[in-house]
Amino acid sequence: MTHAASLPRPTPTYRWLALLFASLAMFGNYYVYDALNPVVDLLREQEGFTYAQIGKLSTAYNIAALLMLLVGGYVVDRFGARRAIVVFAALCVVAAAVSASATGFNSLLGGRFLLGMGAEPLIVAVTAVLAKWFKGKELSFAFGLNLSISRLGSASTDWSTTFAEPLYSNWNDPLWLATGVMSAGLGAAFLYFMLERRAEQRFDLGQAGATDKLKVSELYRFSPSYWYIVALCVVFYSTVFPFRSFAIDYFQQAHAMDRQTAGLLSSMLPVAAIILTPLFGLWVDRVGRRSLFMAVGSLVMLPLFLAVTYLPAGPMVQLVPFVWGPEVPLTLLLVILALGAVFSLIPAVMWPSVAYIVEERRLGSAYALMTVCQQLGWAAVPFVVGLLNDMGKAGPENPAGYAGGMWFYTALSSLGLVFAFLLWRAETGPRAHGLESITARG
Repeated sequence: MTHAASLPRPTPTYRWLALLFASLAMFGNYYVYDALNPVVDLLREQEGFTYAQIGKLSTAYNIAALLMLLVGGYVVDRFGARRAIVVFAALCVVAAAVSASATGFNSLLGGRFLLGMGAEPLIVAVTAVLAKWFKGKELSFAFGLNLSISRLGSASTDWSTTFAEPLYSNWNDPLWLATGVMSAGLGAAFLYFMLERRAEQRFDLGQAGATDKLKVSELYRFSPSYWYIVALCVVFYSTVFPFRSFAIDYFQQAHAMDRQTAGLLSSMLPVAAIILTPLFGLWVDRVGRRSLFMAVGSLVMLPLFLAVTYLPAGPMVQLVPFVWGPEVPLTLLLVILALGAVFSLIPAVMWPSVAYIVEERRLGSAYALMTVCQQLGWAAVPFVVGLLNDMGKAGPENPAGYAGGMWFYTALSSLGLVFAFLLWRAETGPRAHGLESITARG
């Protein structure tokens, strides 16, 4: 019997501390990524940035993420998750500081590129960490908690327009706040490093699951259902994330909101996703009908961006939770909550569906390929939307100039409806994988 085999499994205290430290690192990761969203108007006013340039800042992040996804898994495998989580968290801190101290477009672009090099591999490292500490039924719960804490980072960025309001006299100070938050995330990553180093002498930590790797030889061997799911994920990522990048500025310019109200309204999207993701997961595990869930989600998303643009604002309601906070138009609030609900379908329905239709030995390639495709779509859309805003001369004097970008989101959403129908048809035919009937019991 080996030494590792003679050791007990980690105690619950160790496991949940590992989850806490890894999740706090991810909180910082999500916060620093979204920190640019509340200062879009300041970048335009104080630096003279165009919307197309702001879109390029998002694109730079995605291009760097694509490059690093090809080597991030190797770094985790070669040096171990506990070292990788510290290294990539440190890179995120450096990227945040470069962005905060930027003096123009090129230096800010470099900071966002550096962030892409650190943030996406950090997610890979944290995934490996969770797979190492949690097994069986606990693993899904651990992943859900990690995702919820991570998304709180996104919501907190939007809330910073209220709790850190004095910082928003310029665009640099909010980014320095993000640097501080990510530095705390680095501290949490280091605490995880120390925790694992201490635990490996006391417990059998086992081996983490293999990190997702892309094998080119397997690209042509996935079923049509897999590719429809990938296409759906690309559509959802390419609409929701770019919309969030411009949302606070859009609410300010097109709907005459102050920064605090716009930030709180934007935060309703990740908050809705935090609440609804586990509920949708439980629901779909009970009833199956996964492709039907995706079709309904695509149908719900289709009119949302046009509703924001053309529907009457409706009555004013208290924002959170309808009893306190600033007043916002009911139409906008319902749209943001609906987008949060639709976005919840990605981790609750789409990602798990891949495990049902792809052989276990090929899951690494399947998830890695899905991530690459998502990043490609996500990289292209912000620049296109920014260009459309510039072409439409969008601004407070011309709110109609934002309509081009909203129609572009709608066109993408219509593609989602097409892919959802194709998936439903494939999964109700004679060669179906059974997504419509698979439940937690089957």
